[in-house]
Amino acid sequence: MTLLQYESSPRMENISMAEGSFVFLGLLEMERYRIPYSIIALGLYIVTTLMCCFIIYVVWVEESLHEPMYIFISNLLLNGVFGSTAIFPQFIFGLISGSSTISIPTCLIQTFCVHSFSAVEIITFTAMAYDRYLAVGNPLRYFSLMTNMMVLKGIYAIWALVFIFVMITVILTANLGFCGVNINNIFCDNMSLVRLACGDSSVNYIFGLFETLVVMLSSLLIIIYCYIRTLFICLKASKSSSLKAVHTLVTHIITFSIFMTTNLFVFLRYRLSGGNVSVTVHILLSITGVVTSVIVNPIVYGIRTESLKIKLIQNLHKIETFKKFS
Repeated sequence: MTLLQYESSPRMENISMAEGSFVFLGLLEMERYRIPYSIIALGLYIVTTLMCCFIIYVVWVEESLHEPMYIFISNLLLNGVFGSTAIFPQFIFGLISGSSTISIPTCLIQTFCVHSFSAVEIITFTAMAYDRYLAVGNPLRYFSLMTNMMVLKGIYAIWALVFIFVMITVILTANLGFCGVNINNIFCDNMSLVRLACGDSSVNYIFGLFETLVVMLSSLLIIIYCYIRTLFICLKASKSSSLKAVHTLVTHIITFSIFMTTNLFVFLRYRLSGGNVSVTVHILLSITGVVTSVIVNPIVYGIRTESLKIKLIQNLHKIETFKKFS
């Protein structure tokens, strides 16, 4: 059955609704080349997960890296593993098995994980921007203002608050009735589900707008302020003392810019949903919006953060030496 036939078949839609399932139109679109796509997806998932876990391991075992910046980087990468695990296994299983459906409970769990990933990502970037502002603006007091224990407590608070906010969002969505089953995506997200809802979903939109303003807009304003202030401080400082700070700042700006740009693709996806846009475009926008930062973060931080890069190379040499003598 072709994608067009699937979309126009009321009988198929009724069966899915009776079974309590949604249908990923993205997986149907990929049906023809599902094996190559599944191999590529599996390769990306394994490589990015191994890279992230290796960097987290190095930060954990190397005492010289037990500093706020590296702890924040580790949290960013851990969140990347969390986000990719929320998407890739389900996606790969769907491709390999040829199944394009997902149960409503599983879809809601995936929605919770995907939105938690996005929120933790931007709030961690916000904390990192403030951390660099303190490090450059108050170098003598920095380690008293930003201790490792404070950072860990802050990270715990980030995850706890995000889980509470996103849980409310998902519960509101779960209480809706759904008149459609076709999701223009390869994974579940809240807006895709709300658009399938019957009846009044204004509460969902209002809370979603409130959540966006609180998390996204406030974080963006704080990040811009901290980066601008940090840049001005670097410009006033001596050349030798500001080079390292500027290099680190540029690294953070690169990763944050990539994250915000890819989220713009997600925003465009929702804005284009009412137009004559193919399912392929929706797939590309959604994949770009979620997966890019997960892949880019370990590469950028692993290459551009000098102290971390040195320790990564040293630990790789240790692993190679161990293999030779084992």
